[in-house]
Amino acid sequence: MSTEVSRTKAWLMAARPQTLPAGASPVVVGTGLAVGSGVFSPLPALAALVGALLLQVGTNFANDYYDAVRGADTDDREGFTRVTQSGLIAPHEVKRAMYLTFLTAILLGTYLVYVGGVPILVVGLASVAAGIAYTGGPYPYGYRGLGDVFVFVFFGLVAVTGTYYVQAVDVLADPLALWVPAGTVPLAAVVASLPAAGLSTCILVVNNIRDRETDAAAGKRTLAVTFGYAFSRVEFLALLGMAYVVPVVFAATGDGLLTLLPLLTLPLAVSLSRTVLTETSGAALNPALETTGKLLAAHSGLFAVGLAAPALL
Repeated sequence: MSTEVSRTKAWLMAARPQTLPAGASPVVVGTGLAVGSGVFSPLPALAALVGALLLQVGTNFANDYYDAVRGADTDDREGFTRVTQSGLIAPHEVKRAMYLTFLTAILLGTYLVYVGGVPILVVGLASVAAGIAYTGGPYPYGYRGLGDVFVFVFFGLVAVTGTYYVQAVDVLADPLALWVPAGTVPLAAVVASLPAAGLSTCILVVNNIRDRETDAAAGKRTLAVTFGYAFSRVEFLALLGMAYVVPVVFAATGDGLLTLLPLLTLPLAVSLSRTVLTETSGAALNPALETTGKLLAAHSGLFAVGLAAPALL
């Protein structure tokens, strides 16, 4: 029994549930906007949520496996335990779990492809490929300073606008669209995606600040490795600041004062910033990583409420 429990815990460690806000939060925002815009559709919204979580877990498995086999994860790493590197789970098992998780996401995505057509097919396959190529394949872009762009695009722009799109197209257009039907990806959806994109990327920035020395030794050229701590801290503050400017923009352009609800999380953001601006150790930044995930979840939930409010009040 103890071995079974230990193995269960090991798989939970590999899945990294603490990162799931990065998968769920953009879907929450996109759904809030869909409700407020009168295009909410529950089944596509649920499928988008489950698909996003599967992509997040699949990417976590991929990172755990590929970082270990490439030597980026070592005993000197200050982050959370990686199951492949630590020997808790055999590499081939983690690799198989990665492919099974992505395959499940693709199977679920067939429904979303029926709803959203070719655009969702392209986005879905690109998301899976990007999740694997982040640390896998012959030219892993996460090792070349492009991880921040990946997170910003796929866990922000694509996730929020894609969630809105599959609901809007279900309400406004016929299934199996060959292109993006009119009115299904408004500018508001793109702008609303920026806070989730920024805060999701902040999670990676904190991770890269913590791992700068070990990443450099392993040849992993993150932005923190290439440009240093000061650059990464400025990047963190810029992304964090954007997350609070966007709700103000929505409120100022007539979307209602409730879109300012995310500003309630400002004290947490200020406290988190103090840590990121002064610390580099795992002892300080591991809790900061969890706090950034909580900030993303709280900000996104409050923003979704504000965006949905016009249809609910």
